[in-house]
Amino acid sequence: MSKAPAAQRYWHTLRHLKPVQVYGRLWHRLHRPAVDTGPAPDVRPAQGGWAAPAARPASMLDANTFRFLNVKGPVESRADWNDPGRAKLWLYNLHYFDDLNAADADTRGNWHGALIDRWIAENPPGLGNGWEPYPLSLRIVNWIKWALSGNELRSEWRHSLAVQARHLARRLEWHLLGNHLFANAKALVFAGAFFHGPEADRWLDKGLSILDRELDEQVLGDGGHFELSPMYHAIILEDVLDLINLAGAFPDLLPGRHLASLRSKADAMRAWLAAMTHPDGGISFFNDAAFGIAASPDTIDAYARRLGLGDVPAPRDGLTHLADSGYVRVQRDRLVALLDVARIGPDYLPGHAHADTLSFELSLDGRRVFVNSGVSQYGVGPQRQSQRATAAHNTVEVDGENSSEVWGGFRVARRARPFDLRIDEGREIAIGCAHDGYGRLPGRPVHRRQWRFGDRALSIRDRIDGRFGRARARLHLHPDVGCALGEDRAGRLSIGDGGEMTFLIADATVRLAPARWHPEFGLSVGTSCLDVTFDGAGGAIELSW
Repeated sequence: MSKAPAAQRYWHTLRHLKPVQVYGRLWHRLHRPAVDTGPAPDVRPAQGGWAAPAARPASMLDANTFRFLNVKGPVESRADWNDPGRAKLWLYNLHYFDDLNAADADTRGNWHGALIDRWIAENPPGLGNGWEPYPLSLRIVNWIKWALSGNELRSEWRHSLAVQARHLARRLEWHLLGNHLFANAKALVFAGAFFHGPEADRWLDKGLSILDRELDEQVLGDGGHFELSPMYHAIILEDVLDLINLAGAFPDLLPGRHLASLRSKADAMRAWLAAMTHPDGGISFFNDAAFGIAASPDTIDAYARRLGLGDVPAPRDGLTHLADSGYVRVQRDRLVALLDVARIGPDYLPGHAHADTLSFELSLDGRRVFVNSGVSQYGVGPQRQSQRATAAHNTVEVDGENSSEVWGGFRVARRARPFDLRIDEGREIAIGCAHDGYGRLPGRPVHRRQWRFGDRALSIRDRIDGRFGRARARLHLHPDVGCALGEDRAGRLSIGDGGEMTFLIADATVRLAPARWHPEFGLSVGTSCLDVTFDGAGGAIELSW
């Protein structure tokens, strides 16, 4: 796979950024505000009720042992909070304090109190991973949610919480924007509601002013989160529900317009999440997505209902077009397919994007058949690169290149843009789309794909317009799916409990190749994929069941 010159790659990456991201990054690196350790404001009494929030599985195995991202580790000394031998994301999770509100948290109350004491003693103000804005934001919210659930925050804990809120207010992540800035603003609102007085009011007003703007930008007209990752969508949806919950605990604090907006956004986001969820109840894997980071759709929906939000209609049979996001759901009898005809995300914020344009996922009889790669890690390295690559998704790779120039851990230079979307809902459902991601190559090839859903049949036809050397489509199978490949470009997939799907490849050669699926962070599962190389300018696969 060829690489663009570094200067060109940087130019195509940086030219999309907003000015605030450029000067904000410089400010964030150079500005080190003094830590204000003054007395904490008084606590504001809650006048309303607090509903049980969404509970994740416990991550605290004993008083000094944790499991994050499927990796178990001890935290026994001051140095362990910032251990350079551990992955950055693992350390971030350590500082989140999610376990305070996890399943059966009340049985670990003594551990939690001791952990808060340790964190305060072993993480001096302003120093280390725990004082970076994102973990700082999540921890502030988790401590306050724990308190609103009936746990008393001792005076020294309240003092630390106020110091953290002050520090966050001076370290907002304007250079990152997106879900990071949303988390910062949410934490300021929580701190401003929990405490009382002029300082707390400033936190509250600042957080609400940011949320006003970010909600309208980040939640699209169809309810999808603008970073176009089902995982991050679920995270932001839980944030919105937490804010609704907070408004219930402090009913006179949040203006009615804020609560009405939050409820409206929550309902739209719940409908979007339902549309992007497989029949097995799990999210689909487009862009950065994996299980176990966000709460599950069922957990989130139960939380919404505890807050008094109504039921969301189940996805309808036929076609659901999430036009603002760029995804399509097709539900016909036993089959559910999710199609990516979307841009990769906001131009100025593609950090969680994959080179997956025109990919799809498919379930039959409630079981996943074709799956995108998922994610097992962040950071920089070959695994991160391979998981973001076109070859890890159910779409077409041209001349060994990615459809969008994903690079580094979270960067994208030139990116694919879909166009010429056509949807026909006749007796058969047909969806066609093209993208220009390969237009940077010498022959300026364009990938066109059409899905046609018939009666117990699906045809997927690909065509490459323009000059190119080799085009390959990959169809990644879920690890539970077996494949028998014949010699006549035909084969059979076994899908558990006797379910079967047959396939026939046209105008291409096919082989069964090893592949990896990454359903969770820290987890890589062996599977296989149909590796299809076109004979000429295009190829097709006919599926029936």
